[in-house]
Amino acid sequence: MISRYSRGNEIEPDEIFLDSSNLPDFDTNQFEGRIEKPISRRTLKITGFFFILIALVFLFKLTALQIADGEKYREISENNRLHHSLIFSERGAILDRNDMLLAWNTVDPDRTDFSFRAYKTEQGLHSLLGFIKYPKKDKYGFYYNTEYIGGGGVEEYFNDLMTGENGLKITETDALGKSISESMVRPAKKGENLNLSIDARLQEQLYTSIKNIAQQSGFNGGAGIMMDIASGEVLASVSYPEYNSAVMTDGKDSEAIKRFLTDERNPFLDRVTDGLYTPGSIVKPMFAFAALEEEIITPEKQIESTGSLKIPNPYRPGEFTVFNDWKAHGYTDMREAIAVSSDVYFYQIGGGFMSQKGLGIENIDRYAQMFGLGRAIENSYFGGKKGVIPTPEWKAANFNGDIWRVGDTYNTSIGQYGFQITPAQAVRMTAAIANNGTLLTPTILKNNGGDSVIKEQIAVKDTKHLQVAREGMRLAVTNGTLGALNTPYVEIAAKSGTAQLGTLKRYINSWVVGFYPYDKPKYAFAVLLEKGPATTLIGATAAMRTFMDWVAIYIPEYLN
Repeated sequence: MISRYSRGNEIEPDEIFLDSSNLPDFDTNQFEGRIEKPISRRTLKITGFFFILIALVFLFKLTALQIADGEKYREISENNRLHHSLIFSERGAILDRNDMLLAWNTVDPDRTDFSFRAYKTEQGLHSLLGFIKYPKKDKYGFYYNTEYIGGGGVEEYFNDLMTGENGLKITETDALGKSISESMVRPAKKGENLNLSIDARLQEQLYTSIKNIAQQSGFNGGAGIMMDIASGEVLASVSYPEYNSAVMTDGKDSEAIKRFLTDERNPFLDRVTDGLYTPGSIVKPMFAFAALEEEIITPEKQIESTGSLKIPNPYRPGEFTVFNDWKAHGYTDMREAIAVSSDVYFYQIGGGFMSQKGLGIENIDRYAQMFGLGRAIENSYFGGKKGVIPTPEWKAANFNGDIWRVGDTYNTSIGQYGFQITPAQAVRMTAAIANNGTLLTPTILKNNGGDSVIKEQIAVKDTKHLQVAREGMRLAVTNGTLGALNTPYVEIAAKSGTAQLGTLKRYINSWVVGFYPYDKPKYAFAVLLEKGPATTLIGATAAMRTFMDWVAIYIPEYLN
């Protein structure tokens, strides 16, 4: 029998067990290999637990992705290939009362997402129409402003009506970004068109007349407004100077925009609604009516003007405070006093003098407000500034508690002192005189946009008192200060006003207000030329005459 140990000289490791403790000078580094200990059960359990834990985490996450958040991630996945984009709405167009386009939308090659806004280029329309700001993108191409924004005039006031509603479309793309299909989610809704009450022809010519006279006589600016005294529709509303709507909307001509912004005459001020001006004598017909209503004078009573009114100074006996008239008028009754614009007459019926009783500042304030002065025009594009009627309370607040004196009443009764109104208020006051006391809310929309006319009826005791005021205004044209408006083609009743500015009185505002035809009034107007030299003899009346001559030739239907 051959021993299993006789197969060779080599001893297999598994055939013996070496006990290093029984070997002298044992050196483990001399061995080429060793038998390792078997892995313990404890180690196997820990490792197994670890792998089970990992499996549970993956299972939990998979459950969350597939079940709890499955719909959300499905939508995200879909959106990776579905691109949402805005469809910009078309802004409503602006038309005049004869359907002439004043502002509309057109194609611009540089703007493919939305339309370009275009404007009628003629002068006189820009301050009225305003301008817009286009939707804006950030540097990554995303729109952070998705709407058109009006920046003045009609564009701003009626922005919500003309804006419309943007739509939304979805474009499906493949993995390479190529468009596969498009579908409409929400169509864009076009904004409303506006039919203004303005006649663009009247608008342009009134602006031209005011501009030419202002430049000729050295006035800083001007404004004009013409209104239907039955409907309140405004047929022309101009402010000089003005900016350019197209330049402001486009925004590319930085030099032109800079000129507008730095112009000391402020072309961004709509002088019709927001310009506040001392009215001067244009308030005299209104205060004549007030004096008749309060029964402090009759139309026939005459008051003498020697060129000034002297009041004894209560603080300096023997001295007088002098209130000047612009000239000596002699004796005038009420109609004549309106026609020649006698300051002394209105000093006395305003503040009283000797036996002549005056209205007093409380009545002056009350009647001025009845005719729409000193208060904002509510619910109207022409709302604008409120204005000021000087009162004792106003003086105390603005002059360190100083008391009110009779001289303050005198100056207020001729439209001076701290009196300030807008041209829109002036035409509203004039229309109320012409239409027997109906105070209209002026509208810029044809047929008031479908709404009824807003009216306030002034509490008139006797309409004959308004007739006296109208007769005085007609007499001003036929025999008084307004002979330039005594035209052969229509009878006009009017009142001019020259308001002195500053303590040195080197500058004036020139006014004219009126209505026509005289027998059957239909239209009222107010024209202002702002801050011209006190020496000038050509003002608002000349601008109105130039305008009326043009109307008589080119649009005579407005004279009837």
